[in-house]
Amino acid sequence: MGTGFLAYLGRRLLRLVLSLVAVSLITFTLLQLAPGNFADIQRISSGASTIGSAGTEAVASAFESRYGADVPVWKQYLIFMKGAVTWDFGPSYKYPTLDVQDIIAKAFPVSATLALLSVLLALLIALPVGVFAALRQNSVADHGMMFLVTLGHALPGFLSAAFLVLLFTATLHVLPSSGFQGPRNLVMPVLALAIGPAAVLARYVRSSMLETLREEYVTAAYAKGGPRRTVIIRHALRNSLIPLVTVVGPLLAGLMTGTVFIEALFRIPGLGLYFASAAASRDMPLLMGSTLFFAVILMVTNLVVDLVYGVLDPRIRAEGGWGRSRSRRASQRISPQEAL
Repeated sequence: MGTGFLAYLGRRLLRLVLSLVAVSLITFTLLQLAPGNFADIQRISSGASTIGSAGTEAVASAFESRYGADVPVWKQYLIFMKGAVTWDFGPSYKYPTLDVQDIIAKAFPVSATLALLSVLLALLIALPVGVFAALRQNSVADHGMMFLVTLGHALPGFLSAAFLVLLFTATLHVLPSSGFQGPRNLVMPVLALAIGPAAVLARYVRSSMLETLREEYVTAAYAKGGPRRTVIIRHALRNSLIPLVTVVGPLLAGLMTGTVFIEALFRIPGLGLYFASAAASRDMPLLMGSTLFFAVILMVTNLVVDLVYGVLDPRIRAEGGWGRSRSRRASQRISPQEAL
């Protein structure tokens, strides 16, 4: 495993670095091509006819001190990336008294908390639903469960959030519609974020469970007279959970980096809210810094999941398959017919 693993890890790390460079170039180029800039947007939003406010003067001063006067665009990019390598993104335009890395350090734990709670809730929903549907394959209950799962998967998160606000805030008056003061503020955002992942995970649990129930060791356990509950929990369910590692890792990373609409709707001070604000105001340092941070989270999580999958499944190591994609491994374990 040693040589193959190191070669695979080296290729993945090189791909990660090249991908980050590509993400940074695309983001920076789009920012340059986008109409308007931070100063223009601030002037229009404040109704001023000149750029004379203290805020824009502070931004101009911070920009000049970091990048210099009359610096070409390509050099601005190189200066920014040089700082990014050392975790120094410079001050934000919109929040000139704060450095971007400090904003990320303060806001990301909020987004991570929402994502972690949402994945845990999704797992608590998906495991019993998936097992229940698998044990009653092709029954009315199975088809009903899969219909609800498909509906939950197709429903956009922001639409789920709007429905929850109408139900729990406007109608029942039991939950606050915004803020981040306590556990009650987390209920609706976590529910809105968990609905889609719960549907995805339930399908994976059902499909993996159906495959595992057909394995010879499960049949042998039944033939030995083992109780049905023991066979399902100790043999079938435990081995069915391995493919979930392939899904849960990227799903958690995706939620950490994809809470923009939910945080904006519920006014939660996470990194998604700052990202939306930076995009609207053309805050280049904050937008570039948060985009690169999001990209690192996604790529590193995907790498870790691949490595963990190889550790959990000895067949991957025995076949020298560290470099095989997770999608290929998942397709070998779960057929399209079983996933329906």
